[in-house]
Amino acid sequence: MNERVRKMLCQHCQKRIANVHFTQIVNNKKVELYLCEQCANEKSQFHIDSPFNLGDFFSGFIGINGASPYIHSVQQERLCDVCGMSYDDFQKTGKLGCGNCYKVFGERLKPIIKRLHGNVEHVGKVPQKLMKDLNAAREIEKLKEALNKAIQNEEYEKAAEIRDKIREMENKKI
Repeated sequence: MNERVRKMLCQHCQKRIANVHFTQIVNNKKVELYLCEQCANEKSQFHIDSPFNLGDFFSGFIGINGASPYIHSVQQERLCDVCGMSYDDFQKTGKLGCGNCYKVFGERLKPIIKRLHGNVEHVGKVPQKLMKDLNAAREIEKLKEALNKAIQNEEYEKAAEIRDKIREMENKKI
């Protein structure tokens, strides 16, 4: 920290160093209040804990400290067979113990991951040169699924059309 920065005293007690900064905007007017931790706890509805715990911040952000629709009751406590972490430990810290925890607690983590990232599958960037091939491969996979479904439903004419479309796309690819 820069030595030239002057330490500000609490605006309430004028005794201790102000380490809490409140900013409130009312009717387009900004009001700032610099308080020490003790006065901030006394004057506000918020309880300020020191030091700041990043794990608590993230666990609060993803909704695992309080009541959350994403927390499921534990029928039988399951532990990660690599690091020994339980889902309850994850709820307390907001951190997983190892990569295997994603496999062990996968179904319980999906709603939390979806809430944080918007998706549960990684959708990375693909080079432009490969994008056409990738899109074609995805389309062929969808058509193959549709073909299997048509065969199961005994819609043989539809299945033949889908089969021909798959062959056409595969021939263009080669």
